[in-house]
Amino acid sequence: MDLLQGVPVTSNSVAEALPAKTLDDLVAAVAERTGSDRIATTFRSCYGNTIETTVQLDDAGRPFVITGDIPAMWLRDSSAQLAPYLGIARDHEPMADLIAGVIRTQFRLIGVDSYANAFNRAPTGGGHPGDLCDNPWVWEQKYEIDSFAFPLWLAYRFWRSTGRTDFADDDFRAAARVIVDQLRLEQDHEARSAYRFVRDVGLESETLARDGLGAPVGFTGMTWSGFRPSDDACKYGYNVPGNLFAVTGLRRLAEIATEILADPRLAADATALADELADGVRRHGIVSHPELGEVYAYEVDGLGHALLMDDANMPSLLALPWLGSVPADDPVYQATRRLVLSPENPYYFQGSAASGIGSPHTPHRYVWPIALAVQGLTSDDPAEQRRLIELLIDTDAGTGLMHEGFDVDDPDKFTRPWFSWANAMFCQLVLEHTGLDRSR
Repeated sequence: MDLLQGVPVTSNSVAEALPAKTLDDLVAAVAERTGSDRIATTFRSCYGNTIETTVQLDDAGRPFVITGDIPAMWLRDSSAQLAPYLGIARDHEPMADLIAGVIRTQFRLIGVDSYANAFNRAPTGGGHPGDLCDNPWVWEQKYEIDSFAFPLWLAYRFWRSTGRTDFADDDFRAAARVIVDQLRLEQDHEARSAYRFVRDVGLESETLARDGLGAPVGFTGMTWSGFRPSDDACKYGYNVPGNLFAVTGLRRLAEIATEILADPRLAADATALADELADGVRRHGIVSHPELGEVYAYEVDGLGHALLMDDANMPSLLALPWLGSVPADDPVYQATRRLVLSPENPYYFQGSAASGIGSPHTPHRYVWPIALAVQGLTSDDPAEQRRLIELLIDTDAGTGLMHEGFDVDDPDKFTRPWFSWANAMFCQLVLEHTGLDRSR
């Protein structure tokens, strides 16, 4: 079988990735440091969720991570889903084997279709058969910058946390070159791109204008994206948090290319492109707010239009410091943070049960646990982190798990009862709040 460069992934090794004693010890540490059995109980439920319910093996025995109630693997989601386990992977080989295998799967799938955001476990054609893409491996071909940035982020963090380099196989090397070349090509989407996306379901958020080309854009130096991390269509083609996260990914790739792949040309190309994207954001992605001064826009088009908002999904403007894309004390970020955590953000909702950032992807006045966790992860106030941890538990509708979104006035109304990414972000917040995160 084609397995992990000689390290086989089996159903037993998936189970061994998170042994009961390891989980028990971690939960006990959470209970001790928080003084709360309630937090520890929810942490246990959420932390076991990804390994116990969403990690599968494909027909070749390679690990494949579904999101939960959708039987497909998103390149973005699967990266974030595994982040809380990086600390365990430092000392526990089965977990490291599993994460290395998922990274291999991610970069192999980028080679299958570099414009796709989500994939099937086998070439079944599952997903959206009416779309233009007819690749049977593809669940959905919504082109999103984070589908490149998140796997690079995970690979880099895995390497730096464990010291292992066996994820960087031939598929990784080939996909890395594709990533750099495609991000560069999409800097001039209007003139050079052959990508089109049309889905005739009567929703603007599910399709791109102009027969799939997307709304007009001017050249900015940034790279174009058809869709947001929410999988909703971009209003303007340059997603600013996506570009900033791509800068982070490209700089990390340059380190991998230098130290692991011994590919100076790839390193130089990745660095040069990162510089161009960062300059494009500086020149076009920062706008003047009448009260807050300079802030990051969420999207721009290079034609004079800018969208001031934030979405709950990552990469978000709120999440930029946690993702390593801007310093937490960056004055532009701090001004942007004030904007997106206020009613000036059209997707910031306040209610009797909670206040936080939601998304046009979910019902009006639904706040996302992912965004509440990110709010805590980007705060330097332990009391604020603790408040958000307890708020997340208070609004889980008694399920012991996180959801996609919930009604700010009635948390018993929620979307997606099985959503591993949200569970992972709750766990990440608890780990960082308690000082138990050993991955950084």
